[in-house]
Amino acid sequence: MALDPKTAALALHRFGFGPRAGAIAEIASDPRGALIAELDRADAGQIAAADLVTSGGAVRAVFEWNAERLARDKLARQRREAAQRGEGGDPQAAPAMEAKPPAQAPNQGQEPPLPRQIFLKEAKARFDAAVGAEIGFVERLVWFWSNHFCVNADSSVMAGGYEREAIRAHVLGRFADMLLAAESHPAMLIYLNNEQSIGPTSVAGINRDRGLNENLAREILELHTLGVRTVYTQADVTNFAKVITGWTMLPPVSDPDHGGEFVFLRRAHEPGPETVVGRTYADNGVEQGRAVLADLARHPATARHVATKLARHFIADDPPETLVDRLTLRFLETDGDLKQVATALVTAPESWADEQTKIKRPAEWMVAALRAASPAGASGVPGDIGRIVGALALLGEPLWRPPAPKGFADDNAVWLDGLAQRLDVANAFAQRLGPNVDAQAIADVALGPLASPETRTAMARAESRPQAMTLLLMSPEFQRR
Repeated sequence: MALDPKTAALALHRFGFGPRAGAIAEIASDPRGALIAELDRADAGQIAAADLVTSGGAVRAVFEWNAERLARDKLARQRREAAQRGEGGDPQAAPAMEAKPPAQAPNQGQEPPLPRQIFLKEAKARFDAAVGAEIGFVERLVWFWSNHFCVNADSSVMAGGYEREAIRAHVLGRFADMLLAAESHPAMLIYLNNEQSIGPTSVAGINRDRGLNENLAREILELHTLGVRTVYTQADVTNFAKVITGWTMLPPVSDPDHGGEFVFLRRAHEPGPETVVGRTYADNGVEQGRAVLADLARHPATARHVATKLARHFIADDPPETLVDRLTLRFLETDGDLKQVATALVTAPESWADEQTKIKRPAEWMVAALRAASPAGASGVPGDIGRIVGALALLGEPLWRPPAPKGFADDNAVWLDGLAQRLDVANAFAQRLGPNVDAQAIADVALGPLASPETRTAMARAESRPQAMTLLLMSPEFQRR
């Protein structure tokens, strides 16, 4: 088969995280086949990191850490008060607490607080996987679906664990399974306030004078499945919210072994059948909600909504209607088999236009820079993951902190205003690489035949090698996919 380095470079940018050393030549004989081969890998999309805990484990660990911190603070306060009164301290007071030093602020050279440690470990695992991937197509799919079913790290310590448990576990499986895993995960229940939603006429609702919260039900219908203003009504939102009352989380304060995990609380569940999008569902406890989700996952409106979002993310702000039709049909034909839908995406002729129309989101752009500058054989993120996380916040895409339940936007217009900030980040990155970096060689790795004569000329005229590197990272060919 003839070599096609331009299509290979395009594939690596459009569907992956950009080339690493030698990547363009490696897939030049069959770029589409290389993408499909990545889908076929047995461990595709999974992360093997022994130091990552489950979501529930993170919740329990942080609960205990907070409890110990509060106890230490209380002891210290009692001793200060006793000293002010001229009294001696209690020598018998909490020896276990005294064995541990007081918590220190991270800017004092101490370890960061436990929630921050968990966040940074999860962040490093995520970026290690992206930087080290051969192509990165499956990792891009993980990031796409994590944004589609987004949660917020400000709501709980579970954001990284949620991505591994609800998204990565099903990224090449069936949409129905991912949907159920995402909506029943405690991170989602907390983010969209369902853990406190109580059926108004349930036992708990009557006893506690508490009621319904419709946030999760609305976002499932509007954002995660059917799409905005499609086949559902406000009555469907309310009825669906009743269906998923009782979907909550075991509290770590009362369950040290399973706190932070999903539980169905029958006494908080609104009794009786409910009608959602034209179908009535009997009250059979937690299975009532699962049945609604299963039907939503297979609805033609869901197939259309998902297909449109995939095409918009990877191909164009206004994707070709024929491509959306193709992905919608494949979704319906395969009962939402996401691997088959991804295969249809990369084999569709509409996906291979020469023009790079999509602006990379900040995290994609940063990973592409790291991959291009990494020496052959290197894997993972070099240096401090905290620097990457901080840069993402500066660029308007703070990790696992979307601005709203609809996630970060996939439209070019949203990211155009942040290009000036990218210049600052690109310059800082180039300065860290130092004066010995060969920017032209990195351009060969990162862009190959995609590098325009204008970009090559601008780099050749740069006053220094770091400046040439900055020009490469800010070039239209590198910014787009």
